Amino acid sequence: MSGILDIARRNPVVVAAATVSLIGLLTICAFFFFEYVLGYPPCPLCLDQRNAFYVSVPLAALLWLGAEYGASRRVMVAGFAVIAVVMIWNTGLSTYHAGVEWKWWPGPTDCSGPINSLGSAGNLLNSLKDIKIVRCDEAAWRFLGISLAGYDVMVSLFLAAVAAWGCKAALARQSSVA
Repeated sequence: MSGILDIARRNPVVVAAATVSLIGLLTICAFFFFEYVLGYPPCPLCLDQRNAFYVSVPLAALLWLGAEYGASRRVMVAGFAVIAVVMIWNTGLSTYHAGVEWKWWPGPTDCSGPINSLGSAGNLLNSLKDIKIVRCDEAAWRFLGISLAGYDVMVSLFLAAVAAWGCKAALARQSSVA
């Protein structure tokens, strides 16, 4: 454990970028595993929550490379700031989604709540053949009482904190070099 802490103290920018990259990549693998292996199709809010990882993981990988090859202070700070903002946004979106699942507030009308209009009876049977509704207000899976949206809150908040730490470390490292 002390070896990991020594590495984090020596080069926190690399550690922050690597942490966001690797944990973000594992999260992407996890949601694809749940979708394609376990057969849990994502709801519209789940799909929206994925976007933060699609932005943050490649950006963190580029920051990791940049930290190793001497990228400028502005690039490192801006990259970590973008990741932190995107992950804070995703934390809010995931919190909203978890609240919808717990029925604390209403969700989007396209994936939660009652179905008010089914159209004409003649079109109903044709429509039912093509419809596959995944509800945002029903958790497809829970572990220890926490849904996937709840776990996304924790992962996104952690990655936002790591990105903020990376931003702070990039500022400190570059200013001490100058």
